[in-house]
Amino acid sequence: MASMLLNPVKWWHLIARFVSSLPGTPPSVANEIWADDHLTKGERSLWVQLSNQDRRHSIAVAQRFVEDRPDATVPEIAGALLHDVGKIECRLGTFGRVVGTLIGPRGKRLAAYHDHEAIGAEMAANVGSEVATIELIAGCGPAIKSLNRSDHA
Repeated sequence: MASMLLNPVKWWHLIARFVSSLPGTPPSVANEIWADDHLTKGERSLWVQLSNQDRRHSIAVAQRFVEDRPDATVPEIAGALLHDVGKIECRLGTFGRVVGTLIGPRGKRLAAYHDHEAIGAEMAANVGSEVATIELIAGCGPAIKSLNRSDHA
């Protein structure tokens, strides 16, 4: 929490993410097709469980990821698309996530929100994702810097 108070970039990202999370409109058909082209059947079964807001966010992040890393592999792009898939487990909406960000991992659902990377990596492993996909979701691997830049743009 103290690091958040000192980091205006983190606050800007959170504010922008909050504002973009308000409308519940689904991604465009073109963006849905683009995502489908980069996900396996099992990965798609996870991705469609994300809220409309989270799917729009994941597409925007993945498209920035491809711009930042033009030689990205399909498994890496899948990892970018699924980077927040573990948030399914916490079942928190926008306002619940704001509370979780501010007060930390208190209780089962807020703990799941804060552990979404590990949870998402396990979910991806369970549907047979490749190692590069799982690593990105877990917050590691050779493409993580590109993912972080893309997620915080």
